[in-house]
Amino acid sequence: MRQYLMELTSPGLTPRDLRRSLQGDDSREMDYRRAIVGVSLAGIASMAVVSLLQTGIVRHLPDPPTRRPHFHSDKVNSSEEAYSYGMPDGPLAVAMHAVNLVLAAAGPPDRHRRRPWVPIAAGFAAAAQAAVAAKYLFYQMPKVDKAWCPYCIVDALTHFATFALTLPEARKAAMRWRR
Repeated sequence: MRQYLMELTSPGLTPRDLRRSLQGDDSREMDYRRAIVGVSLAGIASMAVVSLLQTGIVRHLPDPPTRRPHFHSDKVNSSEEAYSYGMPDGPLAVAMHAVNLVLAAAGPPDRHRRRPWVPIAAGFAAAAQAAVAAKYLFYQMPKVDKAWCPYCIVDALTHFATFALTLPEARKAAMRWRR
């Protein structure tokens, strides 16, 4: 399995070569990929908290003490929509952030040349996640739940940021693939 993944994402490189290139490269693509890792970890943290509520480990999530907007994380994260995937949506969001993190870390800095499918896959995954996040942020919370969840807002913003950060490399990869 390890050898297969190495060949799939980083052909012709040794693990040492890959480590050196990922840690030492200062290209714009690697800056974006590193930002995706950081943003994904922030999204995981916010949805880990939500997952604690949704699975019954904690009974209440604290909210900012404001009148407007009306924050009520317990209501938002215990809604029927939040459980409509056959599981709570918090752990599912954690898994999606983990996918983004894995795709950002996969392959050498010039993967848009060697393995263009990786940044293209990262872009498509991030686009789908951003679309779902937009539905939650702009429809579900304000129109259906009539309440806001600060953890969910952070989650949505991290999905939007991830999508934006995947675009430059995905564009280069798509142009390379068309040639």
